[in-house]
Amino acid sequence: MRIPLPPPNSVLIHILHDNTLTLENRDKFNLIAGRYNQQVKFYNVEKLCADKIAELKKLMPQIVNSFSIGALYRLIMPQILSNVSKIIYLDADTIITLDINELWQFEIGDAPIAAVTEKANGVNSANNFVMCRQGLVEVENYFNSGVLVMNLELMRNFKDAIKESTVFVATKTECQHFDQDILNHCFSEKYFKLPLKFNTFVGYARYRGENFIGKKIYHYAGRANTLTDDNFNRLWIGYFMKTSWFDEELFWSFYEKIRQIYIQQKVFARRITEIVTDKTRAFFVQPSGVEAIKKIFNVKPDEEFISADSSESVKKMIESLKKAEGKKVFFILVNDFPAIFKELNEAGFTFAKDFLNAVEFLSDAEGVPLDSHKLVMSL
Repeated sequence: MRIPLPPPNSVLIHILHDNTLTLENRDKFNLIAGRYNQQVKFYNVEKLCADKIAELKKLMPQIVNSFSIGALYRLIMPQILSNVSKIIYLDADTIITLDINELWQFEIGDAPIAAVTEKANGVNSANNFVMCRQGLVEVENYFNSGVLVMNLELMRNFKDAIKESTVFVATKTECQHFDQDILNHCFSEKYFKLPLKFNTFVGYARYRGENFIGKKIYHYAGRANTLTDDNFNRLWIGYFMKTSWFDEELFWSFYEKIRQIYIQQKVFARRITEIVTDKTRAFFVQPSGVEAIKKIFNVKPDEEFISADSSESVKKMIESLKKAEGKKVFFILVNDFPAIFKELNEAGFTFAKDFLNAVEFLSDAEGVPLDSHKLVMSL
């Protein structure tokens, strides 16, 4: 039997998955690849590397609770793709608008990995990453692992080094970026720095005021893909519509999600009436929003208002709640006090009883845009 040659300029896509990939979804991947005359291969890592996956789960139990173990698949990719010498690794939340051959042909010399730095995307690596804060990786070198060119032949020489980095990062319980921290610990001084266009964060592009689609690899990292109307969201929804997952089932699941949100809002509205019964309202507000909040919530002259201008203001709120002895509920309207709810809990107060996150009550018209990211992820 004669084996057909791959078409010119073809792309062979390697999909690394676990046991959750259904036959139906596998068929859909094959359908998409066939539509564009390309090829796809599947690797059930959970079966192929069962012992290694068990070892990683035992070594880093924190990843099981907060991330998919699939985030670590790229660490063992040189072994999984044993007959492959070079690959381009892409996170699932990327969209490519350039010719991928441009990245494939990019000369990275004898570097085992090529990547884009976090700093190139405007990220404050010194604050955001433990590896940088502790001086283990230079801020200028810390790279994002969402788009990688991987020289698998060279990386196989670093098998032991990757394992040592994995063990080391596993001891850093404060690390939250797992595979990225491991790869940086191992390769931050050995990799090739790619131009920004090969891993452009959509959030950073928006921050810079861009609203046009260039020839780039766009990375919808974080909560970048929403249903707000801009060219970046139109880009991803346009590609999504071309897939086999955009069908009648999606429509009904989308409707069901909207229905559940509607029900939750009704239940929450009833709970609010219960919470404020026989209690006085009080407000914890950012200084710049005082006058606006007074109008939005129709604040009465005798209702307490604390300006959230320092850590002392949090203590003032706690003291006010203690004196009220359960007869007061604080409406908290701040974004710059990330630990405030934890402090209130530690002081003995309960969410939805003694205090509320009242930012959730504000709408687009009041300066708080609709957060549709969770709705998008449900699709």
